[in-house]
Amino acid sequence: MSEHAISFTLNGHLHEGRAEARTSLADHLRQAAGHCGVHLGCEHGACGACTVMVDGKAVRACLMLAVQAQGCAVRTVEGLAASDGTLHRVQQVLREEHALQCGFCTPGIAMTLAALVEGETRPDAQALEQAIGGHLCRCTGYQGLRRAAHRLAGDAP
Repeated sequence: MSEHAISFTLNGHLHEGRAEARTSLADHLRQAAGHCGVHLGCEHGACGACTVMVDGKAVRACLMLAVQAQGCAVRTVEGLAASDGTLHRVQQVLREEHALQCGFCTPGIAMTLAALVEGETRPDAQALEQAIGGHLCRCTGYQGLRRAAHRLAGDAP
C-alpha cells in the first residue's frame, strides 16, 4: 500500500506522520499518535464512540481517513481538559450528573457536546439532546446524559 505524509494539529501540537490511504483517522490517532481515548465500537459511524473534533466540528473518526485530516485542527478527549488537569465544563457536568458509567462511550459524547457548546451559536437543550441521540450508551440509561444536556444549555437549576 502507498503511504502518505500527513501533518495536522493534534490537541494544539503539530502532529506529523505517515498513513496508508485507507487508514481511518481513528486508527491513526490510536496507533500512530497514541490517543486511546478515541474508542472504536462499531467502525461504521453508528455508535459515536470514536467522535473527535476536526476544525471545531464533531466528526466520527472511524469514517474519516487520516489523510483527510491534512492541515486540520484535530482534538481528542485527551485535549479537552486544561493543561493543568482542570476538567472541561462538559466533562465536569457529565461527572456531576452521573452521566458516565463504564466510560466506553463517554469520550465521544463529551466531544460532541463540547463541539456544540464551544460553537458559534449557543445550543439549547433540545439541540444537545438531539446530538447525543446519535451515540449509543448501554450503561447510563440516558437520564444523566439528558440532565447534563439541560445543564449545559442553561436550562437546569
